[in-house]
Amino acid sequence: MTAVESFIDYKAQTGLQCGSYSLQLPPLKEGQQYRFHFDATKCIGCHCCEVACNEQNNNPPQIKWRRVGEVEGGEFPHVLQMFLSISCNHCIDPACLKGCPTNAYIKLENGIVIHDDPACIGCQYCTWNCPYDAPIFHEERHIVTKCHMCYDRIEAGQTPACVQACPEGAIEIEVVDVERWLAEDMEKEGNAPYLIDARYTKATTRYTLPEEMPEHLEPMDRDLIRPAHRELPLVVMTLLTQVSLVGFIALFLGDLAAEFTQLPEPSFAMVSLVFALSAIGLPFSALHLGRPIKAVNAMKNLKTSWLSREAVALGAFTALMGVVTLLYYLNIDGPLRLLLEAVTAVVGIYGIYAQSMIYRIPAKPTWNRAVTTYRFFSTGYIGTQILALIATLEGNPQVANILLAISILLGSVHIYLFFESQRFYEMVGEDHEFSYQIGRAQYLLEHTFRKLFHFRKISLPLGAVVLPLFATIALNAGSFGFAFAFQLFGVVLASATEFVGRLLFYATAVKTGMPGNFFAGAQRP
Repeated sequence: MTAVESFIDYKAQTGLQCGSYSLQLPPLKEGQQYRFHFDATKCIGCHCCEVACNEQNNNPPQIKWRRVGEVEGGEFPHVLQMFLSISCNHCIDPACLKGCPTNAYIKLENGIVIHDDPACIGCQYCTWNCPYDAPIFHEERHIVTKCHMCYDRIEAGQTPACVQACPEGAIEIEVVDVERWLAEDMEKEGNAPYLIDARYTKATTRYTLPEEMPEHLEPMDRDLIRPAHRELPLVVMTLLTQVSLVGFIALFLGDLAAEFTQLPEPSFAMVSLVFALSAIGLPFSALHLGRPIKAVNAMKNLKTSWLSREAVALGAFTALMGVVTLLYYLNIDGPLRLLLEAVTAVVGIYGIYAQSMIYRIPAKPTWNRAVTTYRFFSTGYIGTQILALIATLEGNPQVANILLAISILLGSVHIYLFFESQRFYEMVGEDHEFSYQIGRAQYLLEHTFRKLFHFRKISLPLGAVVLPLFATIALNAGSFGFAFAFQLFGVVLASATEFVGRLLFYATAVKTGMPGNFFAGAQRP
């Protein structure tokens, strides 16, 4: 017998209460599926379900498909300490399945959501998308893994390991009528303290909670505030592709203006640099993958995954820019080049929009705002600064002035969006649905990353507006040496502040998930 079965046998012999061993459920009818039921009035926080799950699925200790969290509240003597045990909710509308770029998630006819390990490229987007932290990145295998409700046991008429191991019978498998659950029961039985609203993914887990709970409950790990992953490959990739797009749009407008004015057309050096930024930046995303060699598979799920759409659009944008660069090299101009540039710009705009939509997910409340999209586009002000620097080196002060004006305008918008985000943190009250996560994100900004945050607040206005403005004044005064120095310093400072800003974007994104989860293991915060 396995350790789980031995434990069940021991409990049966000693008369201890235990979870059900045999699955005694009626056959599924149309519109029904399996689900978990967790009874918080029975759970004693022993973590047997975690251990049994790991033992059954041969997972290392840091991989936890089922986790136990703790919340507490009340005033003495009327206090409550409550445990919550959750794994995958096998949602009706699973966010992991919709977001996965490789279609590695499958929802079976019985409602169980399983993960197709061979199809996974380890992009870990599902670990962001799932608001319950169900998918876990397995570093040794370089892929994501998750709870599959021990579907092989269910097919054999047995209950999952967690159900069998629970000494109090707090976890069960049930049959749920999907339509009734959505229409009547989900809102009152599908939610638990500090878990995201079940309506976001139409989670199916049913919770039985104590009848008289304190008005205010708090997670036991409320004072343990950990930064999220810095995601350095994504920092580089997103910044370079965004800068490349805005720089290319500026070149397209310059080429268009050259057809009707006396302005010179963009130079080959300008086009080559803008192309190089995206050509270098895009492959950086593969360094984020557990299986980089399978990066091309990220384009499989165009139907529902924004990550797939981003990969296709930005890949096409970079390829089209390569063709445009070749036309410049061959001195081929005219309507054909302008048309190709217009198509390339449109594809690139969609690519950066898709890129921003990857981050606008309920599980990461600080990302899930329209300002994320606006900031991704306005970050490209650096692209016009770089082009202005090249124009100055090439002896085209008129072109440099126009590009600097565009840069100052975009930089001003970017500064406004930055400070608007800070006001958002300050205005969020306790009644906000995600006040817990947003408050922790603000703490990370103002305490854990205080020095970086202060650098960002000071350097952003200097790099985005002040130095380009000084460069413009110097150009108009004929002081090309000073103009070049201001521009060079501006590009360096702007690049540094945007690098820091993007690091903070990732590191302070506090996720929804299991409250009071001290033993999170490999869960990505």
